[in-house]
Amino acid sequence: MKLHLANLGGTKRFTGYADDHVLVNRDRFDTPIVVLAEAVHTDWGVENFDALAETHFDYFLALKPEVLLLGTGTRQRFAHPRLYRALTNAGIGVECMDTPAACRTYNILVEEDRKVVAAIMLESRE
Repeated sequence: MKLHLANLGGTKRFTGYADDHVLVNRDRFDTPIVVLAEAVHTDWGVENFDALAETHFDYFLALKPEVLLLGTGTRQRFAHPRLYRALTNAGIGVECMDTPAACRTYNILVEEDRKVVAAIMLESRE
């Protein structure tokens, strides 16, 4: 699905998504990514939902978001709270949702000038 935005400016926003990729400011990404208003990170290091570990969530502590949106692929899955305990202890909200919902929610929150981070996982092409 394509999302239509009138003026992208310098802010990173999702402009489309499918099961195996997302578009950020019309740039295509086929691997898990982390999106902030000012940057896209491809160094998160997670392969898929089942591989998530505490260290994958510790990655977000330095980014200091208000909320982390975890896009879990084509279906909503919930990470165990022990994996992101350090984030909740730091006052960072964690929301798990399917990837399309995470993309849409991120766009709304970034438009409201909220400090939001989207961590996006995709379905494998296999």
